Amino acid sequence: MKIDIKYYKNLIILGFIGIPIGIIVGILDTIFGKVLLKITEIRQTYPIYLIPFLALAGVIIIYCYNKFGGKSIKGMSLIFEVSQNKEEKIPLRLIPFIILSTWITHLFGGSAGREGVAVQIGATISNWFGEKIKIQNLSKVFLITGMAAGFSGLFQTPIAATFFAVEVLIAGSIHYSSLVPAIIASFTSSTVSRLMGLEKFSFDLSANISLNFNIILKLIILGIIFGLVGGGFAFCLKYTKNILNNRFKNPLLRIFVLGIVLSVLFLIFHMGRYSGLGTNLIDNSFYNGKIYFYDWILKFILTILTLSIGFQGGEVTPLFSIGASLGVLLAKIFNLPIEFVASLGYLSIFGSATNTLIAPIFIGAEVFGYKYIPYFFIVSSFAYTFNFNKSIYSLQQHNKDIIIKE
Repeated sequence: MKIDIKYYKNLIILGFIGIPIGIIVGILDTIFGKVLLKITEIRQTYPIYLIPFLALAGVIIIYCYNKFGGKSIKGMSLIFEVSQNKEEKIPLRLIPFIILSTWITHLFGGSAGREGVAVQIGATISNWFGEKIKIQNLSKVFLITGMAAGFSGLFQTPIAATFFAVEVLIAGSIHYSSLVPAIIASFTSSTVSRLMGLEKFSFDLSANISLNFNIILKLIILGIIFGLVGGGFAFCLKYTKNILNNRFKNPLLRIFVLGIVLSVLFLIFHMGRYSGLGTNLIDNSFYNGKIYFYDWILKFILTILTLSIGFQGGEVTPLFSIGASLGVLLAKIFNLPIEFVASLGYLSIFGSATNTLIAPIFIGAEVFGYKYIPYFFIVSSFAYTFNFNKSIYSLQQHNKDIIIKE
């Protein structure tokens, strides 16, 4: 069998390039993440003075994107278009636009995440490197390398970040040739952000649960529930965006009118409890805080509305909070430890909504402990299977096997 020496030579070169990509992305992720945490503190301290101006903040975001943003307004869709060779370039201006617009969204109370920003930062930086260092047929490898670095730098889960990047572009397919450079960039970015003092969420589970028939059956049912919720989130997000885009042709009018409605809702529902990332719900889920039975559904609805009308950020951290708070509710029903089921919801709703399988398993391992991988594997597998092939990324391609028996 003939070995493609040129391919491996280029891959080694790209592996080394993963180091500066990881360093740059790690630095940018840290700056973005630290400022976002400070913004969150400010909003939580003065919600009544900031959330009422959410609509005006939205108008500023949309106006600036339309006036100066160019193709960067496409956000994550632009990343997928580049991966599918529908676009060649990600403009560098995307980075300041997505960072500033996400900071504004969070400051004034929008319910959004942060992973979209990190992944876009990484993809943009790696795409820029790819333009300077022409390596034939490896443009997608550059892109995946940057995406892994972006996710890892923000969440400091380098293994999960690597698998997320190689899985997410085509559901049901792993881009194996990207693994080596993605791993290098991912661990580099995670190390840089950690050394720069960016906080990482982690929680050491202490549940001692045997994998007997009864527990496996409960895990399967939980996986199906979490899969339906994650898939439902992805479906509702796409459906709501389409409905609102058709009803409000003018994006400035859409974000202003609905932004007013949103700000009222955020204030009515516990004075901003469902604004921002949802880390308050995550902390409450794992540290015996107050979790209402409706927390997960309100975070679900308000995040979809926030992102559908044009505010910026991401979906993953709100998905973590939805999963964790739903897990608290289900733990009582299934008679299982609260933190254990909260962790299952945390990782599996993320996996089902992004249509990824391996990444959520390692999110669980890197955040909650590697000894629980068998439990994470079972729940994630059923969540992935029962999400009905939906994804929060509308341009994600699908390659899931479908077995039909006569």
